[in-house]
Amino acid sequence: MIRFARVTLAVVLTAALSGCALLSSPDPVQLYRFGASDPERAVTPGAATQLQLRRVQFTEAAADDRILGVTGSEAAYIAGARWIERAETLYQEAIENTFAAQATRVRLAGRRELSPSPRILDLDVRTFEARYSAPGAAPTVRVAVRARMISRADRGVVAEEVFTVDQPADQNRVSSIVAAFDAAAAEVNGEIVRWAEAHAGG
Repeated sequence: MIRFARVTLAVVLTAALSGCALLSSPDPVQLYRFGASDPERAVTPGAATQLQLRRVQFTEAAADDRILGVTGSEAAYIAGARWIERAETLYQEAIENTFAAQATRVRLAGRRELSPSPRILDLDVRTFEARYSAPGAAPTVRVAVRARMISRADRGVVAEEVFTVDQPADQNRVSSIVAAFDAAAAEVNGEIVRWAEAHAGG
């Protein structure tokens, strides 16, 4: 069964009144990741339109290394489990890997490349959470990303779209939930790559 991390006033007061409690060993935490593939390049440099990817923006509640769960109007972090890095860092790596593996008509410009790209891709991850229909039920992971294609010449928005994927977890177990996050992020990123190729220009 999934446990959620909650901070209560009683816990805070107990810690304040009992210094020895702070010396006890913390509960073990299992680390997980998503988007871990290291793909082969789908397109060679110079053979496609260059696209600059801005640093991905991430919803604040899910940006760090904690795994966010939501039941109705209540939100909590899954206890005993964390991402191996900040979620926003893992997502940045995942979208870059997806472009490297799947894009055939565009390529992401490296951060140190001096030549300006004609188009800029702006991504805003608005939802990255496990949603529970009821306490204890197997959740559905939702990943929602707003994508904007921006012209470098006039900073105008060439195209804009919101991509949303709901991926049910097989069980209410952390390993199943992490697998659902991985699948949902992969599907969203694949859709973004195809959309970007259609709007990157030449």
